[in-house]
Amino acid sequence: MYFYNDICITKQIMGYVMSKKEIKRRHYLRRFRLSFLEAGIIALAICALLFPSYKKLEKNDENYFNITINGTEIGNVSSREKAEMLMTKARIKVAKEQKNEDLVLMDIDVDIKGSSVLFGKVINDNDAINKIVEVMKANTVDKLKKAYTVKINETSVNLSSYEEVNELLEQSIAPYDTNDAFDVELCLDNEREVNVFEAKIISKEEKKQQEEKYRVQSAGFEKDINEMFLQVEPVSDKSFEDYELGLMDIKYGDKIEVVETYLMEDNLTPLQEAIDRVTKEQETQVIYKVVKGDTLSQICIDNNIPMEELIAINDALEDENTMIRIDQELVITVPEPDLSVIWRTQDVYNEDYEAEVQYIPNDNWYTNQTVTIQEPSAGRRRVAAIIEYKNGEKTGVEIVKEEIYAEAVPKIVERGTKTPPTYIRPISGGRQSSGFGARSAPTKGASTYHKGIDWAVPIGTKVVASNAGTVVQAGWSSGYGYAVFINHEDGRQTRYGHLSKVLVSPGQKVSQGQKIALSGNTGRSTGPHLHFEIRIGGTAVNPLKYLN
Repeated sequence: MYFYNDICITKQIMGYVMSKKEIKRRHYLRRFRLSFLEAGIIALAICALLFPSYKKLEKNDENYFNITINGTEIGNVSSREKAEMLMTKARIKVAKEQKNEDLVLMDIDVDIKGSSVLFGKVINDNDAINKIVEVMKANTVDKLKKAYTVKINETSVNLSSYEEVNELLEQSIAPYDTNDAFDVELCLDNEREVNVFEAKIISKEEKKQQEEKYRVQSAGFEKDINEMFLQVEPVSDKSFEDYELGLMDIKYGDKIEVVETYLMEDNLTPLQEAIDRVTKEQETQVIYKVVKGDTLSQICIDNNIPMEELIAINDALEDENTMIRIDQELVITVPEPDLSVIWRTQDVYNEDYEAEVQYIPNDNWYTNQTVTIQEPSAGRRRVAAIIEYKNGEKTGVEIVKEEIYAEAVPKIVERGTKTPPTYIRPISGGRQSSGFGARSAPTKGASTYHKGIDWAVPIGTKVVASNAGTVVQAGWSSGYGYAVFINHEDGRQTRYGHLSKVLVSPGQKVSQGQKIALSGNTGRSTGPHLHFEIRIGGTAVNPLKYLN
């Protein structure tokens, strides 16, 4: 019994002892686990401090983006928007570093690839921007410089700055604005979709007055009284001393457009070259309309153009003897700058002057028939005049006041009102076989000075009246063979020779284009043809100059 109890007591004591050890073991185990966890937390904190580029990323399909430019890796970012924002900031930085707002051309291939990760290393914004800028500069192809294109008609020049544009425009008016009274301004054309500026000239005094107008205004009773007196008081006649002399106004004769653009430096025009191109005179072709009294020689003298050049550029002119008519248009060359400048001056001076020609109409005469009844005589006067110039040439005079010392005597001319008749070719077809003027005699007895035109045609070709008139001869005529002579109302006579058959008789009235004969080979002739003459006052003239 005793033994049993001792054993039991011993077992209880041993059990107690085992429990205390277990408890202690477990206590150390728990402390160890706690310390390990704390160490892990501390380690993570240290990593967060020492490695801030490692971040926990949002769990998406793609939450980690790698930027590569032209094969050079820039780094990783957390979103595509972030990558695009960094690219934009890099472009802005490159642009800010350029002088004069130049435009940089780069060969850039941007590759942004996305992936999905839990943690990832991302690049610092400033580092990314600097790396992108470095790659961009390394891949710069060229630079476009900010420039200004000045367009005048078909001419354009490219200048590198606004100051050069202003200098060009100022130089264009400098020869005329000797007192520096005008400014050039660029005004935005609001009707255009792009920024296009137009150049205009404004008086400095006018500009000043416009500015003062907004500052000083008449008001109330004083304004009403001033306006009333302006309406009541008569405007007194100016004396010559009251006129302000000199330059009145100035303007461009051509439209000038200025456009902002970007160009390669090689495409820019040096300033002096641009000024010379725009302001110096160049040979320009213009249309000249023939007026009454003009001759080819006088046109050449008035326009300082050689006769050979005038004939060369006008197909209608065969030689210096070619007839010209009123209102005929001829091409002439005149020296003109690409940019025309028009200005007006006011001046007071004495001059001899001519009175306007007085015409007396005669309905029985043709318009090319005139008779001077009274010869003119110049007068003398003092005038105040506004004179207009274009590129140095006087283009108009407006007399605003005159005082006559000696009255001019006008020229009085009687002139016809009837339209002169026209002359047509007397045959259809045919080949010109002999012209008007000096020649070698084609056959014995023939004249060495041909008084008409010959057209080779088959015998029996219809011959018509070149103009309406009266037949004065129809039959055989020495040298002409069978011939027809017709007198016309304008005093001229036409002759048709070497005919095979005459179809009219003397005294007969014929109309223009009426059949009068058949061509032949009669008289002093070397072959079948028609001989045709036009005579004025009995003298043969070149028919080709009168045929319509």
